[in-house]
Amino acid sequence: MTRISLTVDGAKVSDDVEPRTLLVHYLREQLGKTGTVVGCDTSNCGACTVHLDGRSVKSCNVLAVQADGAEVTTIEGLANNGQLHPVQEAFRECHGLQCGYCTPGMIMQSVDLLKENPNPSEEEIRLGLEGNLCRCTGYHNIVKAVQYASEHGGAQ
Repeated sequence: MTRISLTVDGAKVSDDVEPRTLLVHYLREQLGKTGTVVGCDTSNCGACTVHLDGRSVKSCNVLAVQADGAEVTTIEGLANNGQLHPVQEAFRECHGLQCGYCTPGMIMQSVDLLKENPNPSEEEIRLGLEGNLCRCTGYHNIVKAVQYASEHGGAQ
């Protein structure tokens, strides 16, 4: 076992973990952050996307021990005092989801995209989300949601 200490959604946590434990499994199984979804376990789908020190990563591709000392934000940590993050609100407003399985990862990647480029074109949005797969929507409303978020403070 290896002792790790990190900040998750603003709360400091310390735990003993097996060195081979993936960050996604640590978040879900030890911290109860089940909004971070296990989609493929091979980093292909992006459903497990979280922010690690402010950058989006696929948490099925990061060991929990690699997050030692880091700050992690999950989908549960985006809302502030009960107010949805502007990107969460945009996905709700534009119905940027269907079954919802990919939604947490899409939102986390979209937040990172808008931080890097607060006013992306449709093509830039599609390129920015290409590592996140949706098998239901055809992406039209997801792209609309990111455009809406960019116009309503999503780059915060």
